[in-house]
Amino acid sequence: MAAEKIVYLNGAYLPIEQATVSVLDRGFLFGDGIYEVIPVFGINPLRVDEHLQRLHNSLSRISLDNPLTNAAWKQVFAELLAKNPGNDRAIYLQITRGPHQVRDLKIQLEKCPTIFMMVLQVGAVNISELEKGIETVTIDDFRWHACDIKSISLVANVMLREQATQSGVVDAVLVRDGYVTEGTASNFFMVKNGVLITPPTSRHLLPGITRDLVIELAQENGIECEIRPIAESELAAADEIWLTSSTREIAPVIRLNCRDVADAKAGPVWKKMINIYQQYKQVLRQAQ
Repeated sequence: MAAEKIVYLNGAYLPIEQATVSVLDRGFLFGDGIYEVIPVFGINPLRVDEHLQRLHNSLSRISLDNPLTNAAWKQVFAELLAKNPGNDRAIYLQITRGPHQVRDLKIQLEKCPTIFMMVLQVGAVNISELEKGIETVTIDDFRWHACDIKSISLVANVMLREQATQSGVVDAVLVRDGYVTEGTASNFFMVKNGVLITPPTSRHLLPGITRDLVIELAQENGIECEIRPIAESELAAADEIWLTSSTREIAPVIRLNCRDVADAKAGPVWKKMINIYQQYKQVLRQAQ
């Protein structure tokens, strides 16, 4: 029998079947809230301080006070993980502006937010499968100009991913005004002549924690990095293309717009980087 899944909702730990939220919650009515996904290896969340800082930044951008201190968040994380044991996992955290009795866009500052957390069981990445790569297409990035907020309002991302699915591929590389922004739920990297290149953070893309870790590990291991705008016209000549995220980690793109990326195989820089990343995870798993 599978273990009972325990979630956190507004200060209480309870079985997921008992967790309920008001239909008047602004997250339900307006998508008025933010979220985080924090990978966990062993008992250790990946870059928890950086995730909490991004959480704080998103809350500040939507004028919602952070309901807990960093120390309190970490305590809740630890207790929730203890109640949901496993190997590789992820914490899903969502905060909305809470229920208001009247459906009105106006913010009522005195209202309490809704805080929800659950643990997702995540299987270990199969490197052999990952190395096979994915196929993508470029799609016009029609989302709003606040993509740096990790908003629960993801209908545009859903539409973009569905457009990619209808094209018979796994994901999309989003392009705005002739320049690459990111994937539908991932950051974008390109390799050219051994140099790892990624677009700068802006209001047009999410500042990924995995993105920043990949840059840091690459630089520490002798891989030259550039953070600069990437024109769509550069993609055809790319030696390697990657999409990175907390759950996807580092996925090589082998075909883009029905054309091979280089020789349609995961490239040498990716092979070096994925090994470095797995070693980093293993150290985190063993840390007490």
